[in-house]
Amino acid sequence: MDKPTESMLIDFYEFTMAHGYFDSPERDRIVYFDLFFRSVPNEGGYAIMAGLESVVEYIENLRFSDSDIEYLRNRNMFKEEFLEYLRNFRFEGDLYAVPEGTVIFPNEPILTVRATAVEAQLLETFLLMAINHQSLIATKASRIKYAAGDRIVIEMGARRAHGASSANLGARAAYIGGADKTSNTLSDRLYDIPASGTMAHSWIQMFENEYEAFKRYAELYPTMSTFLVDTYDTLRSGVPNAIKVIKDVLKPKGVTSYAIRIDSGDLTYLAKEARKMLDEAGLPECKIVASNALDEYLIRALLSQTAPIDVFGVGERLITAKSDPVFGGVYKLTAIEEEGTIVPKIKISDNPDKITTPHFKKLYRIYDKTHHACADLLTVHDETIDESQPLTLFDPTHTWKRQTFHRYTVKNLLRPIFQKGELVYDLPDVESIRKHRQEEMDSLWEEVKRFDYPHQYYVDLSEKLWNIKHDLIKKHTMKE
Repeated sequence: MDKPTESMLIDFYEFTMAHGYFDSPERDRIVYFDLFFRSVPNEGGYAIMAGLESVVEYIENLRFSDSDIEYLRNRNMFKEEFLEYLRNFRFEGDLYAVPEGTVIFPNEPILTVRATAVEAQLLETFLLMAINHQSLIATKASRIKYAAGDRIVIEMGARRAHGASSANLGARAAYIGGADKTSNTLSDRLYDIPASGTMAHSWIQMFENEYEAFKRYAELYPTMSTFLVDTYDTLRSGVPNAIKVIKDVLKPKGVTSYAIRIDSGDLTYLAKEARKMLDEAGLPECKIVASNALDEYLIRALLSQTAPIDVFGVGERLITAKSDPVFGGVYKLTAIEEEGTIVPKIKISDNPDKITTPHFKKLYRIYDKTHHACADLLTVHDETIDESQPLTLFDPTHTWKRQTFHRYTVKNLLRPIFQKGELVYDLPDVESIRKHRQEEMDSLWEEVKRFDYPHQYYVDLSEKLWNIKHDLIKKHTMKE
């Protein structure tokens, strides 16, 4: 019997609901689902979109094998007609999404599915898994890179990741978010992310002494020597031995690129003392690499203390997004079609933050004359913006708060990815995504990027959409 396919990575209730739709008049009903998130991790000011490539690959390969069908048949819950439908399943709907690397904000659709109810339901689990995980890691990496500034950041968390997929896709997401390299060789093979590495403490322990360990490594890898100096004593042993090997082995070869790595202790103190020793030895070009449970907060603290660190190796706190490990994306029905007419749908909650924004929508980003992003605007799908006319936005909650733009440009962020089941989007390579992410970051005001009490970036509703939403709220909450 063949093995289960990735297509079975579906919450079981998706199957039961899909079967219910299939076995009802709702079978061919066209529906609209939005994927969005409600809050930025770490109470930050922005997030980074990632995971779309995984979504595309999943949809293109979404097939159910004979063993998948047999498993479902053995549950004695599903009609044969439904099982036969799954056997021949192909996604035939539409999908719109924000490109990877784009800056995104809460409560705006970053992915929209238009499809039959059965199709849309079957996609839910994987879409949420892919976008939630990879956007989380890309966002964390962006914060870490922002803290590090022009210093190199190496993602090195594979051994602490939550499984192989998290390690590989996490490295890709981290690279999109701003990490410069990865320790994960497979991610280099899969995604062309520069892989980098040095030695472990065990390498040094295997030799008679630290000098011999460093010397052997320098002889093997003269153009990529980074010496781990904290195995025994960083300042009295590690740094002096590294200096001696650089002078004995690398300098005579004409090598000018090398580094030391500190992986424990007071990183600020050790880096400052090591820098003095390296400079006094005539090695100002020798870089200092720091690692050991780093994140954006620790990096910011180190640099505020003027720690002379050139490269940061960031592991567990990046690959697991330890400080806030849940992205919180959700997938909600926002409209259905009745005889060709789009009928908006809303979810009401006692928690106002969980009330959804209905309808099939467009997502516009508003830029001022300096090309800084000022706000996002959600509109009904058939609305357009005339850039030659003033544009007034109002706060969806505090509607008296308004701002009018006179010189501005707009960009529609949601791109068509699938149309009638056909892929119509050219997936960019990871370098292009990374470049796009940097351009997106450059478009943000610094106040949005700060870690503590960032400026609130507004996601507003057009007047037409706001009226539709509040008419539905009144309709569903009015007492009889």
